[in-house]
Amino acid sequence: MSAGPIYAEYQVVRYNGGTVENKTAKVVSEKPLTVFLNHNELATLICSPVGLEELVVGFLLSEGLIQQRSDIQEIRCNEDEGLLWIETTRPVTQTDNFLRRHIASCCGKGRAGLYFINDARQVQPVVSDWRLEAKRIINLMDQLEERADSFRLTGGVHSASLADESGIIVYYEDIGRHNAVDKVLGYTVLNEVSANSKCLLLSGRIASEILIKAVRGNIPVILSRAAPTELALDLAEELNVCIVGFVRGEKFTVYTHPEKVIFD
Repeated sequence: MSAGPIYAEYQVVRYNGGTVENKTAKVVSEKPLTVFLNHNELATLICSPVGLEELVVGFLLSEGLIQQRSDIQEIRCNEDEGLLWIETTRPVTQTDNFLRRHIASCCGKGRAGLYFINDARQVQPVVSDWRLEAKRIINLMDQLEERADSFRLTGGVHSASLADESGIIVYYEDIGRHNAVDKVLGYTVLNEVSANSKCLLLSGRIASEILIKAVRGNIPVILSRAAPTELALDLAEELNVCIVGFVRGEKFTVYTHPEKVIFD
């Protein structure tokens, strides 16, 4: 999925080797979106002004405040004023603390386990035995780069996509890495797309919070042009997620669960 432009024209003065010119440059748009959950103000997200409903739904999924499409009763958005209201069927408690996460060691494993204070449950491993061919990994990253029009014009956005063996299913760009991923997750919830036989494609770094978002969405494979962090890898090993980084040209590096990649 590709939305409209997420950039604007801006008058600039460009200096190049002693030459000064008045030019028009394309710069990324950045807007605040205030979210009201069940009539209570929840958060203000700073984002690119497209895919706002998907962004908020994915955000709530990532925070454990919803789990599926049936949890959502209504969504209303006033894009001009930067306001979005969402009503859910699930009671939400401790919303003042819902962003406070902490890492605790798992008993007997010596690895990091992640708990969300708002529901006091440990994130569960992804249930999937889906595998992806090595050549498809390279091809899918090529597809991601082909769609990165806003990045080529502005250099100021991140890309995220959901894909399967056939190609990219949905694509978003945003000023924030987390926002782009949340939009993908929101799309899967709103359209009731099962993600346990699909992969998440990223243009940027795979940090632990990105990994947890993928797990919340039950996505078994993450592909990125960039690097993962150590904590993301520790969590991925525990939570049954294959992380593939530095997918560039004909090369990539498999960091976790290599059994999910078909090399033949």
